[in-house]
Amino acid sequence: MKKLLILLFCLLPVFSHAGEAQDMAADPVLEKRMIGLAEKLRCLVCQNESLASSHAELAQDLRREVRDQMAQGKDDQEILDYLVARYGDFVLYEPPVKSYTLLLWFGPFALLLIGGGLLYYQLRKRRQTVQESVLTPEAQKRAESLLGEEESK
Repeated sequence: MKKLLILLFCLLPVFSHAGEAQDMAADPVLEKRMIGLAEKLRCLVCQNESLASSHAELAQDLRREVRDQMAQGKDDQEILDYLVARYGDFVLYEPPVKSYTLLLWFGPFALLLIGGGLLYYQLRKRRQTVQESVLTPEAQKRAESLLGEEESK
């Protein structure tokens, strides 16, 4: 009896831990389609996670909304258009290239080019200002003797 009680206490954490119930569509094809579409959408709360991987309540609501619209027979583009109309381009994980997103798309490349240009300019300017020193024959002989001592050790 004592061993059974110990076994029950050891197994108690296993039975008491229940994972979060995931709401899923009855149709596995519909669920797979929803997950594929949710990978293209950004969680509005987490912002760095896709809608498919987020555990936020709003993300669950949006996944449920996407499932409902898919069950109504809407295609993926209609659902995306609905979400963009409601939440803006921010809901898309890859926002489209538009006049107000040009900086978002091309800004990093422009900064990289500007930084590379400034680096090139500074290195060229530095090369012109720093003169190469020429060793005198005495300094050359001293350097050779010092290097010779190092090699013999």
